[in-house]
Amino acid sequence: MARVEAVLLVSDAAVSAKRLAQLATLADVAEARDLIERLNQAYDLDGSAFRVERVASGFRLLTIPAYAFWLGKLHQRNAELKLTPPALETLAIVAYRQPITRVDIEKIRRVQCSDMLKQLMERGLVRIGGEEDSLGRPFLYETTRQFLELFGLASLDSLPMADTLRQNKYTLTATSEGDAPEADGDADPDSQQPAALSNWRHRVWH
Repeated sequence: MARVEAVLLVSDAAVSAKRLAQLATLADVAEARDLIERLNQAYDLDGSAFRVERVASGFRLLTIPAYAFWLGKLHQRNAELKLTPPALETLAIVAYRQPITRVDIEKIRRVQCSDMLKQLMERGLVRIGGEEDSLGRPFLYETTRQFLELFGLASLDSLPMADTLRQNKYTLTATSEGDAPEADGDADPDSQQPAALSNWRHRVWH
């Protein structure tokens, strides 16, 4: 269990159960998941500030949200991780309505969004996932695996009010590569209210 904790502590990205089993020299994926559960039980029993959470296609060691205020005073977030309200609104719309075209985003926000989309893509939070099968074949935008990790989400279904706010009316004609979950059996299947997403901003991780 200590080896699992050590791997998660030093990792700068989510670690799949299969990879965790390899790095911590465990028997298999089942043992890795069992140790994660036991580790969380130990954290809860001790009243620890830490907890292992499922994010994207793996696991990360995070601090619980209750300590975000104090940790925020200890270290300043890097400027590249800070999102302006317009950028966060745009990101929320993409997250809940993806895949979505720029025109549709602008219909919701009622302002031009090219610059916001460019910023989000530069930060690895949004990508072009394909093209809409319509006149001009406009790009369809979607969130990335890094988005899930940054906001501590296991999948898009973990978004606040995902069951009522998420929409998926487009069919992708092309999908970019590089953000797909690891094919090791450990991957998850799988707005008009950007404030819902903002609740995830204050989670602090190590």
